[in-house]
Amino acid sequence: MAEKQVDVITLDIIKDSLLAAGEEIFTAIARTSKSPIIYECLDFASGLTDDKGNLITQGNGCAGFLGMLSSMVKEVIRKWADTGRLKEGDIIIINDPYGGGGSHIQDVGVVMPIFVEGEIFCYVADKCHWSEMGGKDPGYSLNATEIYQEGLQMPCVKLFNEGVLNEDIADIIRANVRYPDLSIGDMWAGVSGLRTGEKRILELCAKYGKDTVRSAINRLLQSSAEYSRKQVEKIPDGVYRAEDVMDKDVHGNGPFHVQVAVTVKGDRMTVDFTGTDKQTAGPINLALAGLHSAIRSVFLACTDPEQNVNDGVFEPLEIIAEEGSLFNAIRPAPVSCYYESMQVALDLVWQAMAPVVKKGQLTAGHFLTVGAYTMNGIHAVTGQPFVNCGPTLGGWGAGCDRDGDSCQFCTGDGETFNIPVEILESKFGIKITEYALHTDNTGAGEFRGGYGLILGHEALNDDMDFGGAYGRHERPAWGFAGGHPGSTNGFDFIRLDGTYDGPYGSGNRIPMKKGDIVRMVTGTGGGYGNPLARDPARVAMDVKNEYITLEDAREIYGVEVDPATFAVVGATQARKDFQAAQA
Repeated sequence: MAEKQVDVITLDIIKDSLLAAGEEIFTAIARTSKSPIIYECLDFASGLTDDKGNLITQGNGCAGFLGMLSSMVKEVIRKWADTGRLKEGDIIIINDPYGGGGSHIQDVGVVMPIFVEGEIFCYVADKCHWSEMGGKDPGYSLNATEIYQEGLQMPCVKLFNEGVLNEDIADIIRANVRYPDLSIGDMWAGVSGLRTGEKRILELCAKYGKDTVRSAINRLLQSSAEYSRKQVEKIPDGVYRAEDVMDKDVHGNGPFHVQVAVTVKGDRMTVDFTGTDKQTAGPINLALAGLHSAIRSVFLACTDPEQNVNDGVFEPLEIIAEEGSLFNAIRPAPVSCYYESMQVALDLVWQAMAPVVKKGQLTAGHFLTVGAYTMNGIHAVTGQPFVNCGPTLGGWGAGCDRDGDSCQFCTGDGETFNIPVEILESKFGIKITEYALHTDNTGAGEFRGGYGLILGHEALNDDMDFGGAYGRHERPAWGFAGGHPGSTNGFDFIRLDGTYDGPYGSGNRIPMKKGDIVRMVTGTGGGYGNPLARDPARVAMDVKNEYITLEDAREIYGVEVDPATFAVVGATQARKDFQAAQA
């Protein structure tokens, strides 16, 4: 049947209504969840797809989920809809990384078909990081050797049957997690998002008719694909390569060779990771759906990051990775720290394309890691057990016309937030001893890299433990166009007796006693351009702000600064020689 012809204004109104619905779904989840990592950090994503599983709109906190919603829905379609077993009111729950989930077990997705006039019209889905999913360690296991150690797997099963909660599934969740109230509360938050989306879609179809709304959806996907192809055409044709070395895993395996070839031909882009090392026994492996999400993010950065995000945008993109490799792992490889490989894959494309795209579109390298940590023990005031999971901020790379951003989350975390000190201390019964900029070894350049973070947690009880996974512990963020590299990531301990322990890049359930302090120390971003070209006034201001020393100003930037007035009083011979060569 021919698609119904509708005026452009009506189609645009419906498009904007769909986008608004996506945002409302997102807000509903944030306001009803029980875990700070959801309602404070916004470590989740939500959205709508068409009846084929193509993403229409996404309310996005965590950019690392960009593509995982549609992969979940397509798994639901394959298993339930195509076999005629999906009914109105059904809700499917899925966290299987190898069955559409794409990330790790702690990221739990729920999917609901929206029926209009007796048939599936579209789907609403959301994916949230639950603080606890069982497994051998609280929070999540950072040294698992197989996925079965990482927690409860839910392989695309029905949580609701025709609107009725499947109590057996809920009981299985309660029996397998350490904090059932927390996990069940997050489950209901996900369900609230689905029902919000269903309500808005039904209202939209009632107002305009389902055929008109479907026409608007198709137009949105088609126009996005056309626009995206035009953006790819602006990139010069060619094959652009990058290779790197990824840190060892927690078991000491590696380091790992990773590589990419990005081919741009006309309005198509192919990203090929063939040649990357095989998957490992450590939990840094990445499932294919997770790889797709990572490359979608950098694809947007190379084209137009401000466009509305839907599956039409990614129509010109093809992604290739060998099965069984680090970036396309197969069961039962552990994946709890998948985000580290995800970030490295994204960064490879970033390195390959930075010299190719329009100047200023891509910065120098950033601190890269999610910096995920987990801390658990007994609350010092309430006496209740707790688990504290969260990401860590760090430094971004400099651009061609600005310094790098300081204390931001990595690309995979996207539009997420840190957990405030007040929440950390009250919720988890710990003491925050330090929340400061990390300025050592900043990526120097005409524009310097952004600063990292130092975050100190003091244990207020005995028998606590800490685990962390910090990539780029061995190799810092890369500089660009003559800029210097940044610094590395890690964590260390200052014990009650004054001894120092560390630094570490990864570790699982490291014991802490009352009075011990763990410090998460994230890296600085890479610099852009030769440091000798930096504006002397900027150098003097960095000295005044105690970001760099007088010696740094002289030795790295070639600028003499008066220690009393912080005025620029001269230039070194190296700076003079550089300026003469540029003249």
